[in-house]
Amino acid sequence: MRKLFPYLRPYRLRIVLIVTFIFLQVLGNLYLPTLMSEIVDNGVLKGNLPYIVRMGGFMLAVSIIAVGFSITASYLSSQTAASFGKHLRRDLFAHVQTFSLEEIDRFSTASLITRTTNDITQVQQLVNMMLRMMIMAPLNCIGGVLMAVYTDAKLSLVVWLMLPVLAGVIVLVFGRASRLFRLMQGKIDVLNRVLRENLTGIRVIRSFNQVAREAERFDRANADLTGTTTRVQKIMAALSPALMLVINLAVIAILWFGGVRVASGKMEIGSLMAFIQYVTQLLFAIMMVSMMFFMIPRANASANRIWEVLSSETRIRNPESPRSEPQAAGLVEFRGVTFRYPGAEAPALSDISFVARPGEVTAIIGGTGSGKSTLVSLIPRFYDVESGSVLVGGIDVRAWDQEALRGEIGYVPQKSVLFSGTIAENIRAGREDASDEEVREAARIAQALEFIEQMPNGFDAVVEQGGRNLSGGQKQRLCIARALVRRAPIYIFDDSFSALDFRTDARLRQALREAVSDATVIIVAQRVNTIRDANQIVVLDEGRVAGIGTHEELLANCQVYREIVRSQLGEEVTA
Repeated sequence: MRKLFPYLRPYRLRIVLIVTFIFLQVLGNLYLPTLMSEIVDNGVLKGNLPYIVRMGGFMLAVSIIAVGFSITASYLSSQTAASFGKHLRRDLFAHVQTFSLEEIDRFSTASLITRTTNDITQVQQLVNMMLRMMIMAPLNCIGGVLMAVYTDAKLSLVVWLMLPVLAGVIVLVFGRASRLFRLMQGKIDVLNRVLRENLTGIRVIRSFNQVAREAERFDRANADLTGTTTRVQKIMAALSPALMLVINLAVIAILWFGGVRVASGKMEIGSLMAFIQYVTQLLFAIMMVSMMFFMIPRANASANRIWEVLSSETRIRNPESPRSEPQAAGLVEFRGVTFRYPGAEAPALSDISFVARPGEVTAIIGGTGSGKSTLVSLIPRFYDVESGSVLVGGIDVRAWDQEALRGEIGYVPQKSVLFSGTIAENIRAGREDASDEEVREAARIAQALEFIEQMPNGFDAVVEQGGRNLSGGQKQRLCIARALVRRAPIYIFDDSFSALDFRTDARLRQALREAVSDATVIIVAQRVNTIRDANQIVVLDEGRVAGIGTHEELLANCQVYREIVRSQLGEEVTA
């Protein structure tokens, strides 16, 4: 938790005000028993009604002022905690945006969502409580002890005997609960992952009649979380009764020994009442701190998980003097590239070398798992190579400014990703300042204009979350339009024609040849018909280049390509 305290530095002045108001409130609360003692001893016992009225009014005024300080401190602490949570969420989100895909895979999407929402909420609630209780409780404890000793030093021995017992109970419960709270946050991750997989894969689950199996998976994760939560609550539930038992025994002891001292004339009744009030304030301050221990272990576990993300540095960072202008616009070159995923035994790509030039279409084809998508993900530097180099515009991608590098590329991912908003807003995600005419032209080239115009509101039609109100082919075409509106010197289409029918595919490829004739176009495809007219085709087989050439050249020279063609177009094509 201490590691996150620097995020409170911008609110130092506000925290000083909170401490000041709480200090004044505590002074008022500590003064009230003294006033009550004087009213009892000098007013009630002596029948002095004017004194009772005068001091009672003064006591009421002190109470109202103390309440005002309390309300102000509560408002400021709530405002500070909310701002702290807001800025922590902002910084955590911004830091995750710098992660490479490797770091995102390591933490997992479900875990990052939990850390950005649930974990920060836990820490924010603790900060809110700390700014009030963790300041007020020590002041009440110190003030209560000092005033109790001042009122009757001998009777205060009861308090000194009680404090170690209370501290022992709190430490015992806190120690047993801390580990379980860390486990609980991890099990929330698991539950979120199961729920996310269920919701995103609901069509597959229902089509294969796996609803019962998924319900069983969720029940297991839910029961696991519930079991851990129950164990924690059982431990924490023992805290309050144990503390109340010690406190009540202490009050009984004070009444017993205090009554003896009053009877012997060594203490006045009003002083005994004041003493009980001071001890009560002390004990309830300790109770407030103990209630904090319901939150501290879980918030501490959450803080550690948040810090784990904040302290993680991405392996892919800008160089000290990044390049932002290409030497040869649109040129893409692979030089002896080898790449392996973290933890993998074998490389996903081995010794890959080829050049993709402006004005040409370079196609990547190969069997499933041959490394096609991995290869094109190295161009925008989503991952770094193990050896060799990838050059864009004649410059190694590791020497580029990442934002400038990706500004050179219009990228269409294998999985179509759309965002909540209008169709126009989704296309403009490629370039925010694109005019309406440019958006329309990009949609026309992507063969999306026809279905957009048939939708209510046209380009202002709403795209639901994940594009669930669109078909697979419609989503692919909008993603292609988003890349085209960028007017980039390099376009990468990662198997982004797979959901299109053959007629739309052919029309789209024809429109692309006319619209981006001067750009470097790299197409990853499964279908031979999509790439047979490419200027060069790179054939991958188990992460290695099996052949490079045109369709005709590869038919003559590359066995792997001939097998792909034979499987799709028939044996007579290769004869």
